[in-house]
Amino acid sequence: MAKLTEQDIISWNGKEEDYMNADHLEFFRELLIKLQDELINNAANTTNHLQEQESTPDPADRATLEEEYALELRTRDRERKLLNKIQASLRQIDDGSYGFCADTGEPIGLKRLLARPTATLSVEAQERREQMKKQFAD
Repeated sequence: MAKLTEQDIISWNGKEEDYMNADHLEFFRELLIKLQDELINNAANTTNHLQEQESTPDPADRATLEEEYALELRTRDRERKLLNKIQASLRQIDDGSYGFCADTGEPIGLKRLLARPTATLSVEAQERREQMKKQFAD
C-alpha cells in the first residue's frame, strides 16, 4: 500500500480494530521524526547564532540583542520540552501504546493526533483533567 497522506488520515473512517494499524503508525512515526529533526536543527542554528554574537558598544543595541537572545533561548527551551514529548511518542509507537489515551485506554483519534502528534489523552480525558485543575485552582 502507498504511504498515507495527511488527507488520508483526515478522511479515514475505518473500523475501530483498524485504528493505529501499521500504516497509521508509519505515518505518525515519519511525522514525529520530521518534527524532531526540525527542533534539533533549530537548536543547532541557535547555538551557531549565539556563538557568532557580536559585541556592540551601544548599550541600547546590546540590550536589544540580549532581549532577542533571551527570547530565542526561551523558545528553544519550549522546543526542548516538546522534543522530550516527541521522543516519548516515538517510544510509544515502538511499544504499541501510541494513539491510545493514557487515562482510559480508548483511542485518542487520528484527527487529534494529526493536530497534536504528542497527545497522550483523548479530548474527553483532557477536558476532565482541565476541569479538575480548574476546580482545585479556585
